[in-house]
Amino acid sequence: MKLLSGAFFAVTLILSVATPVQASSVVDKNIKIEQAITKAMSTFQVPGVAVAIIKDNKVVMSKGFGVIEQGKSAKVTPDTLFGIASNTKAMTAALLAHLVDEGKLTWQTKVIDVIPEFQMPDAYVTREFTITDLLAHNSGLGLGAGDLMIWPHTTLTNADVIKGLKYLPEVSSFRSEFAYDNLMYIIAGEVIARVTGQPWNKVIQERIFTPLGMNNTRAAFSLIEKKNANVARAHVPLNGELNVVGGNFLEKFSSAGSVASSVNDMSFWLQAQLNQGAYGAKLDEKSPRLFSAKQSHKMWKAQTLLAVSDKATQQDKTHFSAYGLGWFMKDYHGVKLIHHSGGILGMVSKVVIVPEEDLAMVILTNQQSGYAFNAIYQQILNEYLDLPEKDWTAYYYAKQQKNTAKEQKRLAKAAESVHKNSAHSLALREYALTYVDDWYGEIHISFKNNKLDMQFGNTPELKGTLEHYQHNTFIVRWHDRTLEADAFVNFNLNEDGGINYATMKAVSRATDFSFDFHDLKLVPKD
Repeated sequence: MKLLSGAFFAVTLILSVATPVQASSVVDKNIKIEQAITKAMSTFQVPGVAVAIIKDNKVVMSKGFGVIEQGKSAKVTPDTLFGIASNTKAMTAALLAHLVDEGKLTWQTKVIDVIPEFQMPDAYVTREFTITDLLAHNSGLGLGAGDLMIWPHTTLTNADVIKGLKYLPEVSSFRSEFAYDNLMYIIAGEVIARVTGQPWNKVIQERIFTPLGMNNTRAAFSLIEKKNANVARAHVPLNGELNVVGGNFLEKFSSAGSVASSVNDMSFWLQAQLNQGAYGAKLDEKSPRLFSAKQSHKMWKAQTLLAVSDKATQQDKTHFSAYGLGWFMKDYHGVKLIHHSGGILGMVSKVVIVPEEDLAMVILTNQQSGYAFNAIYQQILNEYLDLPEKDWTAYYYAKQQKNTAKEQKRLAKAAESVHKNSAHSLALREYALTYVDDWYGEIHISFKNNKLDMQFGNTPELKGTLEHYQHNTFIVRWHDRTLEADAFVNFNLNEDGGINYATMKAVSRATDFSFDFHDLKLVPKD
């Protein structure tokens, strides 16, 4: 209640000290934003949302909408905990910035000087890989490479992740291209642990959550007290129905995405960001800091460039897009946006900072619709940047419908080309073997009751039945349908007619990139 009262006091203070015109302006803006939030929730089937907005170092909105769980009565409040997923990355970057300020390391410190067993596929890359490279998504590995070592929840450890890195396929030259990479942030957390002598979850508690007064925030869902019922449940829509999922969100993502927080707590984090690391009731040169202004500039400096489409330039006046250290950035209608999103099964979030306007926002949701949080944050920008009126919910709904129809058409066309009468080369039981991938480990295919089942050895949730597709290609249908990650399994035969190896690939292009089946090469175990 203390934090809620603080947020309420901040809003009251703004309205009391502002002129009537200013007060009316804030109230009018927030009324329109609340209407947009309600519309987005209804349109995209989102049970609960929490939003906080900071303007001129004051919280001008901190509010919950809807319910914690579909069909239940408990309401979302500003103190409801959600998984912030990859919005954790900026916190990990801030911890490293703090260590740089302390002189414990530099941004150019080589990773192997801290973690000697760190090894990339290429020896040169291993030798040259720096702390900056851990955060910039420019490793040369592919999008989401190796995420199956941590998602869905696995029995593998950070030591296994470090060991598996050298076996992942390279898709580009080192530092040449952007490819979002969760594993490098896990390595970053390990760097923090080794430099400080404490696990990452204790360091982030002591150096970010406690100083800022983020009293409800936890480094992982498993650290939330069982008596705390104000925790959002995750929802996945399937065939028009919402399914409650999860309960152990991204524990193995740790420093890449495991934090659980509320919009009240995140408001303190965003105020510190707007103040370049400074925090406290009175801001001056003596204020305590999470990190220096110098490190704030470093984290918000472009490291790896991203492509910008002609449509983005025309619609959003965006001419550049890049990744810094823990943050995306771009220009938007003449101002610089610092932003990041976070996504886990059934729960997505968005953080946006506009430094030159002293504006920041956080949007937490308990459904996995990126269209919903995009519509909400764009509507907030519309109001607080005084941009031309636009119905962003309608825009993203049309985009969702178009993308869904396009993928359905592609899948239907692919199905038409299938050789329906083709047969697999081997008897089903001959495919039933234990396979090994160098970076993931063992995957088991078993034969029982005239059907094949697949079980990922380190991932209990990845269990499914193989359905023949054509020739020596099958589709694994996961028993947990909320994963939405069915995959092709293609068996390559050798000259003797035996199985040489098998490869996998997601059936749908809408499957989350963390299901990086395409990086697997499954070789029968001797």
